[in-house]
Amino acid sequence: MVKKLKQMADKKATSAAGLFDSALAGTVKESAQQIWLAGLGAFSKAQEEGGKVFDALVKEGVSLQRKTQAVAEEKIGEVTSKMSNMAGDVTAKAGQHWDKLESIFEERVSKSLNKLGVPSAKDVDALVKRIDALSAQVAKLSKAAPAKTAAAKSNGVTKPAAKRAAVRKSA
Repeated sequence: MVKKLKQMADKKATSAAGLFDSALAGTVKESAQQIWLAGLGAFSKAQEEGGKVFDALVKEGVSLQRKTQAVAEEKIGEVTSKMSNMAGDVTAKAGQHWDKLESIFEERVSKSLNKLGVPSAKDVDALVKRIDALSAQVAKLSKAAPAKTAAAKSNGVTKPAAKRAAVRKSA
């Protein structure tokens, strides 16, 4: 008897579960059908309004691109200005260092040439000025000397020193 009751309970549970399963399956099928139809509707709407949405997105993209380019150009200008200033500073510093290096080099070369006995440009210029002054004095004396000798010859008197100089020149 227990066995029979058990079997009857099992049969009733199986038939109830079968009913429950078929109701659940129907609900799931109906829900899946509604989801499918909603997807088809969304796809249809997207096709209809897709062109409009696409055009609106393109307009937004163009606007955003213009704004971005303007900001980028502004930033590039700022960076270019900063780099130009930095380059100017570096050039000025390099120029100062180069001038300093050049003066040190010139000073050392001058000292070395002085030690070797080579006259500097200043020394040569001083000698040129001295030679010019001496040449001017010699020219002045030479102009005065012929006038005195001519006067002495007209008097008939010749100086022994002048004779000795003439003898030396001819020898």
